[in-house]
Formats: sequence, structure tokens, C-alpha cells
Amino acid sequence: MVSDSQVKQLLKALRREGNLRQASLKAGMDRKTGRKYARLGRMPSQREHVRGYRTREDPFRGVWEEIRRMLDTNAGWEARTLFGYLQRRYPGRFEDGQVRTLQRRVKAWRATEGPGKEVFFPQEHRPGQVCESDFTHMGRLGITVGGQAFPHLLYHLVLPYSNWETGTICFGESYESLSEGLQNGLWELGGVPEWHRTDRLSVAVHQECSREEFTARYEGLMRHYGMKGQATQAGKAHEKGDVEQRHRRYKDAVGQALLLRGSGDFASREEYAVFLAGLFRQLNAGRRKRLAEELAVLRPLPSRRLDDRRWLKVRVGPSSTIRALHNVYSVHSRLIGEWVQVRVSAEELELWYGQRAVDRLPRMRGEYKSRINYRHIIGWLVRKPGAFAQYRYREELFPSTTYRLAYDRLRTQSAARADREYLKVLELAARRSERGVESILRLLLETAQSIEAKVVAAHLESEDERTGTPDVEVPPVPLAIYDVVLSRKEALECRP
Repeated sequence: MVSDSQVKQLLKALRREGNLRQASLKAGMDRKTGRKYARLGRMPSQREHVRGYRTREDPFRGVWEEIRRMLDTNAGWEARTLFGYLQRRYPGRFEDGQVRTLQRRVKAWRATEGPGKEVFFPQEHRPGQVCESDFTHMGRLGITVGGQAFPHLLYHLVLPYSNWETGTICFGESYESLSEGLQNGLWELGGVPEWHRTDRLSVAVHQECSREEFTARYEGLMRHYGMKGQATQAGKAHEKGDVEQRHRRYKDAVGQALLLRGSGDFASREEYAVFLAGLFRQLNAGRRKRLAEELAVLRPLPSRRLDDRRWLKVRVGPSSTIRALHNVYSVHSRLIGEWVQVRVSAEELELWYGQRAVDRLPRMRGEYKSRINYRHIIGWLVRKPGAFAQYRYREELFPSTTYRLAYDRLRTQSAARADREYLKVLELAARRSERGVESILRLLLETAQSIEAKVVAAHLESEDERTGTPDVEVPPVPLAIYDVVLSRKEALECRP
């Protein structure tokens, strides 16, 4: 096909040289083609190409009305599904290679006869008017902490006008995570926009509390900062398109920064948080001009942050456990039968009794999970070893794989005494050192020695003797040196 640029080159060569053959060669076309366009004096794009006839027979001529009726009834039909229907209804009539023809016909029908598509209206952002926030999963980046997988989310806060952004590491879509992340962002920003836009947080509402409770707490947070809340419609992610777009771009930036760093492993969560904060500062550095416009109109922060952590009142059951937020946690057995207050934050549960905090428990995500600390119950398990075999939360009583392997070895040595011996070993871990007992168990497993509680205790004693605190002798200080110091001080004070 001849292009406009070829014809322009042809006409230019003709004016300059006057030789049709040479001009056609320079333009990369046949002499007859060159003669045609030299006579026309028009570009190929200016010629009409409308063709009112078909060059080949329409294979769907006899069935198109049937397909049209199906599309009129439900416009969601896909062309490939319709083609499969035709092959089943008319065996041997349609070949697989004809599916592309039907796809073009269906596409043309949608564009000319089908229902109208949703219209998206570009919005004009004004400085200091809106901030958008949402949770995003960071799993695809392969972050590890201390060599262990670190599944987490990021609460992402964005100002659509300037694209200024920040974020907070969290582990679930809860109200507490939203409150902490939003307040962190506002205090880092140094001001308050007029509106806060987020999605409907269905996960947080259904798993953590009722819709009424969530709404009341969220409205209290908005009142404290003088903001107005705005929730997007269900399934309409484009209504907070700025933060959705920043999710992708920020995670791409994190991926590139990890490549430059050479590793996605961090020594601690704090080191990872510093890494993310540094990347936010780097990205925000190019947005200072528009951010300055926003800061000039943002509302001032309140005098203090809002502590809106939730309080729960629960009773400690006879199994030395409490049930909070649909999960089971163990507490010290001395609290059995007592009512305790639980203060819920984004990442921990704080246990209060008698106006005093008595314990802190890492908060679990999801529902119907359990976290049993063997130190809370080991004293009574040693007294009742028969309860261990059918204990509902028995798997929680293996602090590491080494402890589980040790228990399996005990079962091999003597199934009748395995539970009793293991519980004694676990009691040593609770009273002495979990890591110390684990290292001894690993040694016994590697050397194929018999595992017994008294053997582990003997190893612990020998370790204490080797690493005992050395005696430090401090020689007496001669008091005469103080006379020398005092005499020098008096001599300096007497100088004019």
C-alpha cells in the first residue's frame, strides 16, 4: 500500500527532475503507480475507500439474526461462546478458523447497536480538598525479614492534586489500621484536607464489628480532625483512581529500589519501614511546588492525636483462654474466672485487670484462629500430662520445628512416656531458656542421643557453669590521690 509520504516524495522529485521513472524509483513505487498519483494530484488518504460489496461469502449470513437476538437479550455474550454454540447447533458447518470473523461482527454490533458503555468524567482536583486512602497487598514483592516471609499490607494515603503520598505497614484491613495509618499520614503532612475518600471497607466491617459500630467510630475520627468522609460505591475502584494508580506505581518503585539494593531481605521490620519511608521522601521530592499550594490551604491539625482504640470486656475461661475478635488467646492461669478489659490496637491486644496492664498479646488476623503461649499453662500440664494427647490446641505447644522433632523422637523411644517427658522439657524451656533448650535438643537429635528431661537439664547446668558470670576484683582506691586533686583545685582558684 502506498503511503502519503511516498506520494509527497514522488511529486517533489517530479518537480525537481521531471523524470517519472526516476521519481517513482526514489519514492519506492512502480512507474505505473507513480503515473497514477501524478495524474490524481491527491494523497492516498484523500481517496475514498468505501466498498459497498463483499469480497467473499459471509459464513454467518443464515445465522446472524439468531445471534443478534441472543445479543439483544443479553449483551454480555462473548463471541467465542457464541461460536461454540453455533458449532454445537450446526455440526460441521463452521470451522475453528472462522471464530475471528464472528468476533469482528460482534464487535461491530456492540459499537453500532449494543448498549451504551459507562462514561468516565475527568475530575478537576483542587489543592487541599481531598485525600484518598486504601489498603494494598505487598506480597508480590517478596519481602522477607530475617530470612522469613513477611506477609503484610500497606495503608496508602495520597493527595490527588499534588500526588504527595505516604504509607503505614499493617497486617489487615481493620478500622484500627485505617485510623493509625490516616493519623500517621495527616501528622506527617502537617495539615488536614477537607475530604477523606476511601472504599467501603467491607472486610473490616464484616470481620471486626457491625456496620453501625464501624460508622460511629469512623465518624468520630472525622469529627476529631474536622474532615468529611466519602465512601466510594461498591465495585467502583475508579472513584478513587488516584490512590489505585499510585498503588501500582509505588510498588513498581519499591521493586526497582530492591533491585538496586540487591536484596529484599531486611534485618528487622524497623529497617524495612525506614526503607519505605526513604522511598516516599524520594518520590515526594519532585512534588514540592504543588504540595506547597496544598499546604497553604490545608486546615490545622488538632492539638493531639485521637486514641480511639476499642475496649472489649471478656471473661477468662477455665482453659485459661479468652475469645476476642473471633480468635482464641491464652492468658496466665491466675486470671481464670476473672473479667478482664482488652484494649484493641492495630497490632496487639493489651490486657488490663484492676486498672493495670497485665499482658500484651500479638493480634491475629482472620477468624477462628488460636494463639496459645505454653508458658501460661505448662505448670498445670505437667501435673496433668494425660490432657496433652487430646488437647485441642496441642500444635500450639511446639515452639519450633526442633521441639516437634524432639517429641517425635520421644514417641519412638517410648510412646507411653513421651507426653510426660516432653512436657518436662517444655517446662525447662519456660523456666530457663527456650533457645537454650532448643539448641540442646538439636544437638541430641543430630547425635542420635536419647532425649530425656534430666539429660536436657544436665546440659543446661553445664552451660551455666561454662558461661557463668566471672568474678571481677576491684582494687581499693588510694585516698591520697584526692588530696592531690583538691590541692590543685585550690591553687587554680587562688590565681588572679
